[in-house]
Amino acid sequence: MLELHTHDGLLMVHLLQEIVIHNHQVLKETLIRHGFTFESETDTEVIPKLAKFVFDKARDEGGEQTVTFTQVVTEVMRQLEGAYALIFKSPHYPNELIACKRGSTLILGVKELADANCGTLFHDDKTLTTNGKPKEFFFSSDLCAIVEHTKNYLAIEDDEVVHIKDGCVSILKFDYGKEKPASVQRALSVLEMEVEQIKKGNYDHFMQKEIHEQPHSLTTTMRGRLRDNDVVLGGLKDHLKTIRHSRRIIFIGCGTSYNAALAARPFMEELSGIPVTLELASDLLDRQGAMYREDTAVFVSQSGETADTLLALEYALENGALCVGITNTVGSTLARKTHCGVHINAGCEIGVASTKAYTSQIVVMVMMALAIGADKISTQSKREAIINALPDLPNKVSEVLKLDNEMKDLAESLIEAQSLFVFGRGYNYATALEGALKVKEVALMHSEGMLAGEMKHGPLALVDETLPIIVIATHDACFSKQQSVIQQLHARNGRLIVMCSKGDASSVCPSGSCRVIEVPQVADCLQPVINIVPLQLLAYHLTVLRGYDVDQPRNLAKSVTTQ
Repeated sequence: MLELHTHDGLLMVHLLQEIVIHNHQVLKETLIRHGFTFESETDTEVIPKLAKFVFDKARDEGGEQTVTFTQVVTEVMRQLEGAYALIFKSPHYPNELIACKRGSTLILGVKELADANCGTLFHDDKTLTTNGKPKEFFFSSDLCAIVEHTKNYLAIEDDEVVHIKDGCVSILKFDYGKEKPASVQRALSVLEMEVEQIKKGNYDHFMQKEIHEQPHSLTTTMRGRLRDNDVVLGGLKDHLKTIRHSRRIIFIGCGTSYNAALAARPFMEELSGIPVTLELASDLLDRQGAMYREDTAVFVSQSGETADTLLALEYALENGALCVGITNTVGSTLARKTHCGVHINAGCEIGVASTKAYTSQIVVMVMMALAIGADKISTQSKREAIINALPDLPNKVSEVLKLDNEMKDLAESLIEAQSLFVFGRGYNYATALEGALKVKEVALMHSEGMLAGEMKHGPLALVDETLPIIVIATHDACFSKQQSVIQQLHARNGRLIVMCSKGDASSVCPSGSCRVIEVPQVADCLQPVINIVPLQLLAYHLTVLRGYDVDQPRNLAKSVTTQ
């Protein structure tokens, strides 16, 4: 939600779902010493009170007319450390509004034009001319939020200050080393999105819609990129040689994006022959992990604005690594700051729990692995098999979506459960983590994704007849090992639910004592795309049956869901 904070006539609108001001405690203590009182422990409350302090100090020194609104806001920016996206409004400066950002997303939407002498703001063929004046402005932290109002937008850069006064706009660039910000000119971009993409249509919830959109989103992800038994990724073509000579590839992400990278690691190593490591963005920053010029760092983010991922990107750039972005958002900070990258083109994702972006991220990384490994003779047969399987993947996902009612029945049987375990290994270790994360995120049920090979090293102690356990045992190189896991869990009276390939039900559960979910068999590295769909449906139905908000789960947020 948008946060509104007021103090003595100053209104500040906070656009982010999370604001991080590193020095807020020091600022707070200073303000308290000057007589300010605080009603909360949030970082955000410090900012409007700091602005009021700056305004009062300037007025005491030279009178109210000596300090401009821009000077107040830029002095506040000078004192802040961290990430934020803010809008300031004050009765002291009627008909004025100021927006600024650092390390987060801020979008300015512009609707319609009218004649007025406002000077040159935009300067390309499509946008405002010297005497142009926008009729309406929209500020947002996500492009999806403005599409129903306008398709003309400007992505505000870090430390830029957008000043709207009497209907005219100026953009200034804040610089710590200079007393006054400098004026800059920017060009509008055109949003390639339709209003229908942000509507629920015939679905009850956005998460449900986005799960069922996956055949279409996967088709869009692959469109134009599979040609003549080859993969063409225009965003990487000029850097493929550098990537192939990397000493290692480092995948960096958070949450679902990290799980997608985990799913990608086995086939990236296999097809490229390059060692692959994974990093949670926050952990990489916490320990200042080693990174070198010979490394390729691949940053995975649905929004392209994930704070920890962007901070990790800055760290990688400082260390000279080649930085590749994989994101769903054109014009995002990640897309702009990486050296190269691939847009996943999954379409607008409004539900907080990512679904279609996850499967599209995996497919993009499969194509990336195919492109990097195109010169390896030893993997040509496998490479061809994957390329041949990719076009039919959306049809296979459509087939899995027919399990919707079956997963609803399973959800009804799990309503009273306190916990859920999901065991996977190999390609599907990531599936176990992501499936458990979905249940945790939206159904508010304790769930854990686990590496099946670690079952005997602790988790086995928790197994009894009351604990539901999903074992992912589709037919791949780990199939026989997963059969052994099922036997051991069955011997301890585990409440088993087994996901297997069609036709394998009798071999994974010969006694018929466990519940079986059968899914289509595809190329092994594509199987995680198929296997996650039933778990997404399970999480969705569990949430609805338990009476929770599917699209805006407790304590979580996504920028597009702000109101």
